[in-house]
Amino acid sequence: MSSPALTTGFLGKTISGPFTIPSGIVATAMPIIEYLIRNVPQVGVITTKSIGLEPRLGYREPVFSQYAPGCFVNAVGLTNPGARRSAELFAELEVPDDRFFLTSIFGGSIEEFVEVARLLAPFSDGLELNLSCPHAEGYGVAMGQDPELVKEITAAVKAVVDIPVIPKLTPNAPNIGEIAAAAVAGGADALCAINTVGPGYFSAHGEPVLSNELGGLSGKGILPTGLQCVRDIAKQVDVPIIGCGGISCADDVRAYQTAGASIFGVGSALYGMTSLEIEDYFDVLEVDFAGLDNKSESLVSYEMDMGFRPVTLLENERITNDISILTFAPKLDIKAGEFIFLWIPGLGEKPFSALTDDPFKLVVINLGQFTQQLIELEAGTRAYVRGPYGTPADPPQASRIIAVAGGTGLAGVYQLVRDYGNADIFIGARSAERLYFIDECEACATVHLATDDGSRGFHGVVTELLHQHLESLSEEELRNVVFYNCGPAPMVHAALRVQRRFCSDAQIFNSIDYLTKCGVGICGACTAPDGRRACVDGPFLQAG
Repeated sequence: MSSPALTTGFLGKTISGPFTIPSGIVATAMPIIEYLIRNVPQVGVITTKSIGLEPRLGYREPVFSQYAPGCFVNAVGLTNPGARRSAELFAELEVPDDRFFLTSIFGGSIEEFVEVARLLAPFSDGLELNLSCPHAEGYGVAMGQDPELVKEITAAVKAVVDIPVIPKLTPNAPNIGEIAAAAVAGGADALCAINTVGPGYFSAHGEPVLSNELGGLSGKGILPTGLQCVRDIAKQVDVPIIGCGGISCADDVRAYQTAGASIFGVGSALYGMTSLEIEDYFDVLEVDFAGLDNKSESLVSYEMDMGFRPVTLLENERITNDISILTFAPKLDIKAGEFIFLWIPGLGEKPFSALTDDPFKLVVINLGQFTQQLIELEAGTRAYVRGPYGTPADPPQASRIIAVAGGTGLAGVYQLVRDYGNADIFIGARSAERLYFIDECEACATVHLATDDGSRGFHGVVTELLHQHLESLSEEELRNVVFYNCGPAPMVHAALRVQRRFCSDAQIFNSIDYLTKCGVGICGACTAPDGRRACVDGPFLQAG
């Protein structure tokens, strides 16, 4: 639990810690919010992603990039499920009395702000007004630069809710103190500063990285701007201030405290951290801040690589009309269980497990615009790779691996069985024509094939074949098994149900095709039901 020294009063509540994670970073899905509530008491203010009246898909990937160590540019595009669906989700959330649940909202007009506020206030301790998004056209920054409009929006929301209202201010204004005074004149109970700086532009290999081209700047590079803004706000108004922008350690927190903040937002510093590493980080930050230490700085990664390296397509082997194996040069330095992003400028990027490292091969199934373009690429095409990311698979020595793969899941387990040996691999497909890389698998593992139509191997789904095999094993053999399941969620869940009849969760690792956007743990898109993020905690997540 949080130490008594860091128990904090904020807008009428006594909360467990003085920290928050700013809107849109990590805590963007309900399972992650629940994880933070359970495991990170130092985060006393739980801030949601920004929510609008209607659902928004946001921008195509890339949505997040690193332009210098510890410095980032992002344009997610206000992705959210909409206010009505968010209200349903929030109604199921149990927020402890010592947490302040701050719902971030946005709108394209005063009327939209008011409607979203009405819908979400019943489930919130406070509302953050996103008046300062620097890259979403029609939302945010233009509103946040107009003092009268800030005052009007704040007053309109205050008139329809009975909980605190906290405008989030943009640094992209000539006089942020004037904006702060206008917000307080409109009834603001507290203020949050700052949102990302910009918009800014970042390119690689002569091409804009972000699909939106422009994005907000965050991370260590905006620390001086954030401190100055909080200082200017504190000179103008006397309300609590949530200070954020560039915080990575206790010295930064103390600097924001001196400038006038009482709640401190830590966001981009969590880049690349696993869920357990975030827990450890806030434990150390808490101790540092309560004393005079600054050890938390050493836990922040400034060197994780998001740079793109060119690769050239050597061969496009079409398996069926919707499946291809793409072979690129040069080879890739990637371990079993890791993944990479393939970027085609102007089209976007997507994550892939590498089928093989040398030569570098990807399996692509046509599931949309990006993958359709990939399976039609011609030899000689230039593309770009970033990564690898994720945690390599690490099976116990002398164990027997049983890998279960469906769809492109074979790419997630082939290197594992190849490099480790002593393995069975179960491969399922709708029909024989959709099977691939079977000879290579048979060269390094015992292969079990299943097709839905019976055209090759077992006639039925692969999990039925798996069940038959496990029934044939002795108790001693079952104790020595480690499972690696990779593929679509229905297949993985079916495999898990079978495996639990014979073995413990400690022996089972699952990699499901969760949506993955940033790949470094920041956007939260790849959350598992228990709040772990597949990109940093996985992609193979232990069952349980």
